[in-house]
Amino acid sequence: MEENANGSYALVTGAASGMGRLYAQKLARKGYNLILVDIASGKLEETAAGLPEGIKVRTLVCDLSRQEAAAKVAEAAEGCEVEVLVNNAGIMYCQTICNTSRKALSLIMMLHNYTPLMLCREFVPGMIARGKGYVLNVSSLAAWMDWPAIGMYGNTKRFVKGFSRSLRVECRGTGVSVTNAYFGAVDTPLIPLKPSLRRLARRLGVMISADRATDKALSALFRRKKGTMPGILNRIFLPVVILLPDCLISWIVRKLGRYIMMDV
Repeated sequence: MEENANGSYALVTGAASGMGRLYAQKLARKGYNLILVDIASGKLEETAAGLPEGIKVRTLVCDLSRQEAAAKVAEAAEGCEVEVLVNNAGIMYCQTICNTSRKALSLIMMLHNYTPLMLCREFVPGMIARGKGYVLNVSSLAAWMDWPAIGMYGNTKRFVKGFSRSLRVECRGTGVSVTNAYFGAVDTPLIPLKPSLRRLARRLGVMISADRATDKALSALFRRKKGTMPGILNRIFLPVVILLPDCLISWIVRKLGRYIMMDV
């Protein structure tokens, strides 16, 4: 991976914990100054406090599901040359659409779709003007899975997949690349599995560690790849997912619903 030699900034959303904190730590070790954004103020400061000495850090406590969030982030980043944008913030609901609250449906669409799109609009033009930049958008294996229970999550990630490709093509020849991370199951609190299913997923190799996932994503980012899908089982699983008929999907959800459903 490239080393940052000019004091440019990396901007990471959802940086207070989990994979966002790992992205921040790894980008700092590469020499990037950081702009860290999250709604959890206490944990965000913990992330900032744990970074190497000599790294300049700006933190912004912000609800990224709000319409004005991207503008607030841009204001907080004023005067910084943002070379890396990591749209990492996310949430996952395991619930049927009709049983999900209106507030939750709005939140997931704003957080996964509207704000990442607007953050690209805020920062990519500057990258193009400077002739160098990297964008990492976090999509998901679920972008191919229009399934009950994870239907809204998957479809918001499909939008990320689609607009990232459009932006990537538009940026060809500018020095700016756009990379998608298509993670399957990553062992973080974002996935609301019961402990027994979490242990089984790890044993089967279906679920990977957050450390490995972030390593793979950053490697793909700085190699300017279109995307990365860590885990050989995910690649095997993908064509099967696409071909499953509705009746079989419905049966699977009925059988597994009591393990994965949550109230939102």
